[in-house]
Amino acid sequence: MAQRHLDPTDPPATAAPPAATAAAVAPGRSAPGRSAPADAEALTGYLRAQATEFLRALRLHRETGTGTHGGHGGHGTPVAQGAEKPPAGPVDASRLLRRAARRLSGTLHTFQPLLDADWAEAMRPELAWLSGTLALEHACASRLERLLEALHRLSGSSAFPARQQGRTAAVAVTVPAPHPSPPDRGSLTVGAAKAGALLDRQLTLARTRAHSTALQALGSSRFHAVADKVALLASEVPLRKTTAPTTDLRPLAAAAEDRLTDAVTALPLVTAGNPYNAQALIHGLSPDPAPHPQDAQWHQVRLLLRLHRYALEVLSGGSAGDAEDPAPSQDIRLLAAGEALDRHRDASEAAAAAAQAARTPRIAPATAYALGVLHADQRHEVEAARYAFQHSWRKEPIRLP
Repeated sequence: MAQRHLDPTDPPATAAPPAATAAAVAPGRSAPGRSAPADAEALTGYLRAQATEFLRALRLHRETGTGTHGGHGGHGTPVAQGAEKPPAGPVDASRLLRRAARRLSGTLHTFQPLLDADWAEAMRPELAWLSGTLALEHACASRLERLLEALHRLSGSSAFPARQQGRTAAVAVTVPAPHPSPPDRGSLTVGAAKAGALLDRQLTLARTRAHSTALQALGSSRFHAVADKVALLASEVPLRKTTAPTTDLRPLAAAAEDRLTDAVTALPLVTAGNPYNAQALIHGLSPDPAPHPQDAQWHQVRLLLRLHRYALEVLSGGSAGDAEDPAPSQDIRLLAAGEALDRHRDASEAAAAAAQAARTPRIAPATAYALGVLHADQRHEVEAARYAFQHSWRKEPIRLP
């Protein structure tokens, strides 16, 4: 691979454009359409297309500013009906950057046997580091929004801190007028406002730190090294010398599907088939600060499902989409399963944040009670997401027209 300096913000003219989207492969391993050859050429085209998207997002991020919240186009910025859509802002650029980095990292993981070993082993963890670092601030903002909405729903009170920035700004705008609280919600209503203020302080501090970490990462020599490698990838994909242009990608994609199937088989789907899993809720209410023992298995399935979807994108010759940006040919079963696992991840992390806030020293009993109810509510959401996953996973594959 030629070693030459490139401006990471300039997509090379030789980068291949994204191929036309073909029919996605269902989990039953149905072969992709004939118009999308599943060979090494399809892999190189996909990697070059994602590298180009990465560079475009990087240029957009630099043109719209270095902040990752605020500005036009943020997720929490309300848009008046009939008004023109604001131009893409730092939040959208950061999301697109994460999206391209995730796909590059996942594709390198699945198809690593066809790529230069040293290059792939060095590149993949760097892309995973970048996407994970950029996702922290968004995760903190979404978690706070989720917890404040849950407190409002549980207590019927709107006395929560006004949010001025990011996604949580929509909470103060979209939350309906509170209904009169029944008598049995009195104790919860008393502590809900203080619980919301405590969560706001803790998660806003975490978000500020994540924002600073992201800015430091984007200005570091480590990031610039990654961007330079992605710029080179957009014009030249380093394959192994033994990889022929006609090498079939289906065996490696099938191996990714097998890993997902094995992980799903190991899940307690019989228990998750019940809408109320009392045993898991008992563990979730434990005072032990360690993560819930079952959550790690479900998080691993979520990652494997994402790798499986990315492999299908390579086989189909284009982007099969995701929950944020679905493509017309995407299998609805995979979409529904992915959305359920995303809700599971969000609810489990929100429950952990509520539990951490409840361990704050010298908080009022009413505040601790509200946080305990909030924690239990989020663990119920975890079980509901598991139930939704098993319900969608056991359905026959159906594709959108």
